[in-house]
Amino acid sequence: MSEVVVVGAGVAGLACAVRLAEAGVDAQVLEARSRTGGRVRSFRPADGGPALELGAQIVHGDRNPAHTVLGPLPALPRPTAAYVVSGRTARPMALLARGGCPPWLAEARLAAYREGSVSVGSWLTTLGAAPAEVAVAREWFRQTWAADPGRIDAAAAGLAMRQDPGGRGEFTVPGGLDLLTARLAERVRVRTGVPVRRIAVEPDGSGVRLATEDGETTASQVVVTVPPAVVDRGLLTIDGLDEDRRAAARTLAPGDAYCAVVTLSGPAPQDISVFDADGAGGFLSCRRGRPEVTVVAKDTAAACVRAAAGAAGQLAALLAVALPWTAALDIVAVETADWSAEPFSGGGFCAPGPDSTAAAERWARPLGGRLFFAGEAAVTGRALPWLQGAYADGRRAAEEVLKARKQGQ
Repeated sequence: MSEVVVVGAGVAGLACAVRLAEAGVDAQVLEARSRTGGRVRSFRPADGGPALELGAQIVHGDRNPAHTVLGPLPALPRPTAAYVVSGRTARPMALLARGGCPPWLAEARLAAYREGSVSVGSWLTTLGAAPAEVAVAREWFRQTWAADPGRIDAAAAGLAMRQDPGGRGEFTVPGGLDLLTARLAERVRVRTGVPVRRIAVEPDGSGVRLATEDGETTASQVVVTVPPAVVDRGLLTIDGLDEDRRAAARTLAPGDAYCAVVTLSGPAPQDISVFDADGAGGFLSCRRGRPEVTVVAKDTAAACVRAAAGAAGQLAALLAVALPWTAALDIVAVETADWSAEPFSGGGFCAPGPDSTAAAERWARPLGGRLFFAGEAAVTGRALPWLQGAYADGRRAAEEVLKARKQGQ
């Protein structure tokens, strides 16, 4: 019997297991996928070019725990050129600042919002911005939060931004963001390719049984760090969940997310970043001298890119609008990450909706001193659903396990 089994080798699961190991607890991580990292997935070009991200994109903040794990990281370089697509035409991003309320300023103002219970969509209409500016800001928030602004609670989003522990700045991980999870995984026992199908506390309360495709194992405690959507979809059954927690799993549905790395027959002329305000492409970027274009799309834009990726002509047309230099080139290869179709993710991450903060609190609550829950969904409405939020919540769950073990001695 393992002392503790952590289900899921994403950032939260690995952070939890590392903290338990630091305290001298024998913890084992079981991961359904053939790799560690969860929704961190790095793509490495065959010619040895710089790694590109198909999941989490960057390290947010100078106090992000990634710096502690990996050491000092370089700041995200500013692109040589930045554009916004509006009316299916790419224009300089600087044009958005002329009206006085560019989307990044609206986002900064949201961080200070504390009043009432309104959606981000409704809140945007109170800023006094022109209708065109509001439309652009809506798409910006849609891509930032992976949800329609009409479904994002403004006060909860503002609170999450204010309480973010990451600090300032944005940073890259040379060699790929998955080096973070690989470094964490080196410090604990991890078994990949082992989906956990059922979890049940022993009738006498003496431990927990886990049914996997390899058989059955037992543990003193179990920490579930997979997205609630995995439980809601029936891929993992947890005996004894009450209706409140099942409802929480339904509420904490992640938003649609789709990423792609498109390799072209020629290199980019400069570092370029593009925001598609029309809602068709999300964020696109390329690096000078490299043939790859990275596309990161959420919510309705994810559906657009997903459809385009299935037809080379449509994908080429989408790229040509955002990045005209691609029009004369051929698509050589496409590597995709469809997070909504990925069974052990169910989507990108959870946005703070009207009921999601309370649902997250219910989901995170320990069950009987034997079952514990952690992950980005568990911090919805209280912290940003990115690496730092998942990491902190994994360690929070580990502390709950340690407290329960001490009380049981």
